[in-house]
Amino acid sequence: MKLYTYFRSSAAYRVRIALNLKGLAYESVPVHLLRNGGEHLQSDYRAINPSALIPSLQDEGATLTQSLAILEYLDEAHPLVPLLPAGALARARVRALALMVACDIHPITNLRVLKYLSGTLGVSEDAKMRWYRHWVCEGLAAIEANLAGAPETGRFCHGDTATIADCCLVPQVFNAQRFDVDLAPYPTIGRINAACAEIDAFAQAHPSQQTDAE
Repeated sequence: MKLYTYFRSSAAYRVRIALNLKGLAYESVPVHLLRNGGEHLQSDYRAINPSALIPSLQDEGATLTQSLAILEYLDEAHPLVPLLPAGALARARVRALALMVACDIHPITNLRVLKYLSGTLGVSEDAKMRWYRHWVCEGLAAIEANLAGAPETGRFCHGDTATIADCCLVPQVFNAQRFDVDLAPYPTIGRINAACAEIDAFAQAHPSQQTDAE
């Protein structure tokens, strides 16, 4: 397997965690999102992924895109160490938690949106960061409300085994910390993030551990 990745991409971070949890070997191919105007925007990478987004995963002659689709593929193709729990209701809950990050927070706070705000619309740096923190806090508050006190929540987002929900949550927490978001209002998220940090699969997927880390 070959993973086109960027060390600070939260979407790629999710996939790195999943690959590590499953013990799957892969070749990491860094694609720098800032250098040379963004290597992901160059024609050679667009030939791999026309959406020009990170990550892309190549496996068995196919190129897979969109991190959540990749996570589901890995779970179906490599069912050992499952990332989804047993039972339709449990799986729906885990998917919902993952999508709260991947659909509600990430699309409006990622690099291309922030660059458009500041570069094209001329939004000030202060206003851009207020945009970012507002939407991150809105999303984390909703996730915290779904996790806190729910009987299904255990050491991790769902029970005592890491799932795709944790694969999505941990990178989002990392990004929030990078931009000085106050995480004190989200104690359940903080506890789960700390539990994940104790697992080698999460630690080795951390941006600081990547070959392209700066």
